Amino acid sequence: MKFIFKGVVQGVGFRPTIYRIAKKLGIKGYVLNKGSEVEVVVDRDFDEFIIQVKKQLPSIAKITDIITKDDKRIFNDFKILFSKEGERQSLIPIDVGICDDCSSELLDHSNRRYHFPFTNCTICGARFSLIKEVPYDRERTSMDKFPLCKTCMKEYTDPLNRRYHAQTISCKDCGPSYTLYDKNQKILERNSVIKRFAEFIDSGKIGVIKSWGGMHLCCRIDETAKFRKWYGRPQKAFAAMVQDIKTAEQYGKINENEKKLLLSQNKPIVLVKKKKAEQVSPGLNTIGLCLPYTGLHHLLFSFLESNALIMTSANIPGEPMMIGNNEAFSLSADAYLLHNRDIPNRVDDSVVRTWKGNKFFLRKSRGFVPEPIEVNHDKCILSVGAGENICGAISCNKKVYVTQYIGNSKYYPTLEFLKKSLLHLMKLAMKEKKIDAVAMDLHPGYNSREVAKKFAEEFSAQLFEVQHHWAHAISLLVDNEIDESVVLTLDGLGYGNDGKFWGGEVLVSNFDTFKRIGHLEYISLLGGDKATYDPRRLVYAIFKKFDKEKYFTDKEALVLSKMMDKAPQSSSIGRVLDALSCYLDICKMRTYDGEPAMKLEKYLENGKPKYSFDIEVKNGIVGTTDLFRQVDEIKKPLTEKMKADISYSMVKMIVNSLTNIAIEHAGNSGIKSIGLTGGVSYNIPIIEMVEKQVKKAGLLLTCHNRVSNGDGGISIGQNAIVGHMCS
Repeated sequence: MKFIFKGVVQGVGFRPTIYRIAKKLGIKGYVLNKGSEVEVVVDRDFDEFIIQVKKQLPSIAKITDIITKDDKRIFNDFKILFSKEGERQSLIPIDVGICDDCSSELLDHSNRRYHFPFTNCTICGARFSLIKEVPYDRERTSMDKFPLCKTCMKEYTDPLNRRYHAQTISCKDCGPSYTLYDKNQKILERNSVIKRFAEFIDSGKIGVIKSWGGMHLCCRIDETAKFRKWYGRPQKAFAAMVQDIKTAEQYGKINENEKKLLLSQNKPIVLVKKKKAEQVSPGLNTIGLCLPYTGLHHLLFSFLESNALIMTSANIPGEPMMIGNNEAFSLSADAYLLHNRDIPNRVDDSVVRTWKGNKFFLRKSRGFVPEPIEVNHDKCILSVGAGENICGAISCNKKVYVTQYIGNSKYYPTLEFLKKSLLHLMKLAMKEKKIDAVAMDLHPGYNSREVAKKFAEEFSAQLFEVQHHWAHAISLLVDNEIDESVVLTLDGLGYGNDGKFWGGEVLVSNFDTFKRIGHLEYISLLGGDKATYDPRRLVYAIFKKFDKEKYFTDKEALVLSKMMDKAPQSSSIGRVLDALSCYLDICKMRTYDGEPAMKLEKYLENGKPKYSFDIEVKNGIVGTTDLFRQVDEIKKPLTEKMKADISYSMVKMIVNSLTNIAIEHAGNSGIKSIGLTGGVSYNIPIIEMVEKQVKKAGLLLTCHNRVSNGDGGISIGQNAIVGHMCS
């Protein structure tokens, strides 16, 4: 009998597992890599063989399909045969944190890989970040420059060894190595480099570490103030890498789902409720924590006196994370710990928040990419996402593959990164480079559209524009494998069909069309994008309707008042949250994406519905500006508790009004679910406001779990929509 195993079955210890099972059962035949699938022929015990394969499947392997065919050949033994080119439906293994066996070897004096930071085996280590081509063999990775020594080759060729055909294994004799440099590119150390680097960090220095998919800037947590001044990031939250889970529990209040994620082989940054280290995430109620995931990280903490470090992507603001040794020196850090292995695929750390068992990806990248998601079309669609926080996507064979996190498309290096990443995905997933159509956002100002146009021209493919919030809604449907829902699309800004900027919408959505049945009242964005960076302009525009002037007087007020009639209009709940945060003196100036609204979340979490406001809902339009007038009538000064209660009361009124529009339509149309998506759907108090209303109505709340809530999921929605248009 012949079995074709599809899924994540390359470079994950699958073939040696098959070999050991066959030998134990006395089965004869062979196992063979074919492109991105594995072919197995056995002469008997078919049922027991499959039972044992599923039972003993390596931790990072995944079987998505098993195809059986008759094969009555006779064999003398069971063998592992060499790779062959086959069907290219690639499920490339993800980068996986170092396993317990390998981390034990790191600190074992008697082991030949003692203190070797690149230690890995078939079930752990870098994968996607170093793959150049499939089938996944050593010569198609960035380990091709490091030929195996005799001892490693013996492990590599022994089917009973856990490093059998582990394409990236090496040791001190044949593998990559680290060198320590100062800011002037002078070599400081070649031998005890990690220990020396740890001494620099413990002494208060700022360092750069080259890891698997890129580089990190790091320093002690108590050096955060100095680091912020040096890096020019006065308020933005940083991630902290902690020595172990016990240390993590000192910094955050961690529930079981969060603990499971922190300890998982994926090793993402997990947002948890903050206990201390306010300087790491100023004004927020969360802190991003992660555990060591490479051999280097484990060794570094073994030498450090500190048990927690700031660990953030090393990049020039707005540009992709650095991967080249020479470019890293432009950062002018104090010390550089750099290795000599190339990084073909830049991969940032993933950032995840959990809610009731759901994973909300703020950034889906290392440890999760490029795992595919099923789509219900069979077209080859290329989609480029939106403007900021983008990921691209390609689909083939009813699967969509999303790139790693790309970034902000207004920067040229980021656009180049998007193009390169999409081409790489095509190379890995498609046997032939064929594109049926290309999808892009409706917003005429997004630079990602230029990438879409070039791909459409290159492949003579039809080009489609997809409305931003429809793409959000469909990404949620794909995530939950449903065909239709009434969806609350709550975010910052997205270009609407009416030429205005949406972001507080109720959409009846399916894969063929959408209908906007509700939205927030439009408010003026004085100065366009400037209003997103200076929320005082939002407050000014709101109160100008009531002949009141806030924050600006005299000449500035005169200029702004003249803008009112011609300013872009927005129905975004993100802008309403920004304005409320500003008005309550929580955050008056944005220094990073989403800052005012994010800092408001702490107040929403602590607030109670103690204030009663009148809210007008007419023809599906939810009034918001008059709520500010009502808040302004509350006696001043406002205490922190009053701010929390005002925030909660006002936002609850807005969210409930939008949710009730969705519930009413769902009830009239026989739709059983209410969906919630967009960047604001990361906000836990707002999610729970929606959930309470939906449950009360006897409906199901649909949230994200596999696809990013924010703009990182847009390309999946675009892909599915255009796939249906072309079917």
